[in-house]
Amino acid sequence: MAAMVLAATRSFGPPAYRRFSSGGTYPNIPLSSPLPGVPKHVFATVDGQEKFESKFGQFCIVGILINSGSRYEATYLSGIAHFLEKLAFSSTARFNSKDEILLTLEKHGGICDCQTSSDTTMYAVSADSKGLDTVFGLLADAVLQPQLTDEEVEMMRMAVQFELEDLNMQPDPEPLLTEMIHEAAYRLYLNINREVLHSYLRNYYTPDRVVLAGVSVEDEHLVECARKYLLGVQAAVDVDSGPVHWGDCQARKGRQPGPDPHPRWGIGLESCSFLEEDFIPFALLNMMMGGGGSFSAGGPGKGIFSRLYLDVLSRHHWIYNATSYYLSYEDTGLLCILAIADPRQVPEMVEIITKEFILMGGTVDAVERERAKTQLTSMLMMNLESRPVIFEDVGRQVLATRSRKLPQELCTFIRNEKPEDVKRVASKILQGKPAEAALGKLTDLPTDEHIQTALWSKDGRLLRTYRNFR
Repeated sequence: MAAMVLAATRSFGPPAYRRFSSGGTYPNIPLSSPLPGVPKHVFATVDGQEKFESKFGQFCIVGILINSGSRYEATYLSGIAHFLEKLAFSSTARFNSKDEILLTLEKHGGICDCQTSSDTTMYAVSADSKGLDTVFGLLADAVLQPQLTDEEVEMMRMAVQFELEDLNMQPDPEPLLTEMIHEAAYRLYLNINREVLHSYLRNYYTPDRVVLAGVSVEDEHLVECARKYLLGVQAAVDVDSGPVHWGDCQARKGRQPGPDPHPRWGIGLESCSFLEEDFIPFALLNMMMGGGGSFSAGGPGKGIFSRLYLDVLSRHHWIYNATSYYLSYEDTGLLCILAIADPRQVPEMVEIITKEFILMGGTVDAVERERAKTQLTSMLMMNLESRPVIFEDVGRQVLATRSRKLPQELCTFIRNEKPEDVKRVASKILQGKPAEAALGKLTDLPTDEHIQTALWSKDGRLLRTYRNFR
C-alpha cells in the first residue's frame, strides 16, 4: 500500500507553472511576471501631473452627456425626458430611420444606448475604434438633429402607455418607493408632441450643458471628430426655465395602497451633494448601514456585517428587507432606508428603523469603520474595471465639476476619513425633516408627525399608542 502511494506521488513530477492560455503561448511565465508584448498603461500629463489613463483595446466608447433630466421638467409635461430617451437614435437629418442607424453601427460592431436619470441624459455608442469617425457622426446627428416625426412620437407614446399599464399590473416596489420619496409627480404623456419635444431640446441641449466623453480612444482623434461634427451645428436657445429647486427636505405624505399585502416603507433624510466635502463620509455611513434582503443567493461580499444585517435582519425574522441607499445630486442628496415587513408588525418595523437612524450619531467601532472603507474602496475599483462605468464616471464628473478625480485620489480621500467625520454627518442629518413614503397595506402605519417625533427623540421610540403589540 505504501509503495502504491509513493508511486502515485512520484507520478506528478515537479510543480509546473500555470499557463496564461490554453494554447501554451507563454508556458514558462509565472503570474508574478508581466506578459511580453502587452502594452502598458499610458498616462497623459496635465501641469506636470499624471491625470488621464489611456486604456488599450480594439473597441472604444464615445458619448455625450447633457445636464438634462426629469428634475428640469418644471415648466414642461412630466415625463418628457423619458420620452426623449425612448426616441433616441431614431431618424435624423442624415439617417432616415432607426434601422438605418443600427445597420451603420453593425458594420463597425457597434451598439448604441440612451439613458436618462433625474439630472443627466447620456447618449453613448460603443464600436470598433477604426470606425470612430462614422459612429461619432451618427452620435452627433442623433443628439443634435433628431427628426422626431409624428409617426415616431405616436409609436413612443404607445410604448410608454404600455409601460405604465404594465407597471400598474406588476408594480416594482423599490423604484416606486424611491420615486415617491423624491416627490415625483406622475402625469400622462398624452399631450407630448414634436413641438413640445423640440422646445425642450432648444432649452437644455445647449453647449454650456453638454460634455463629450470617450474611453479607449485617442485624444487627438476625438477632438478632430468633435470639431467636425459638433461645432458646425447651430442651436436655437429659448429662455431657460431652470431646474426645480430641491431645497430642504420636508416631512410629506407619499403613501399609496398597493396590491401586495406586505407594506413597503421608506424614509429619507437630506444629506449633501456630491460636490461637498461630506460626500465621502456620507458614502461611508451608507456602507456601514448596508442591509439587503433576508435571503440572497450568491457568494460572499454581501455586507452581512453591516448594521442593518446584524441589528435588524438577523434579529427580526419578520422583516424581509432593510436596505440603505445614498442618492446624491449636484445640489443636495438623500440618505434613505427602505424596509419590508409582515403587515401585522408595521409599527415595530418603523420604530426599529428610526432607532437605527438615531444610532447613526453614536460611537463608530474602529473595525466597523475600516470594513466600510475597504468595502467602499473595493466597490469603487471593481466598478471602474468596466468601460461603460468609466465613461459615465468621466462624463458625470466633468459635467458637474469641469474636472475629474482619478480613482487613486478618491481612494486616498476614503482612506483619510476620520471617525469624527462619520459621526458628525450622522448627527447633522438627524436635525432635518424626513421625507417618507409607503406602499401596500398601510392601516397600521404611524403618521408622519409621529415618525418625525420619534426621529427627533433620544431613543427613536414611537408613542405608546403604537406599542400595544408588545
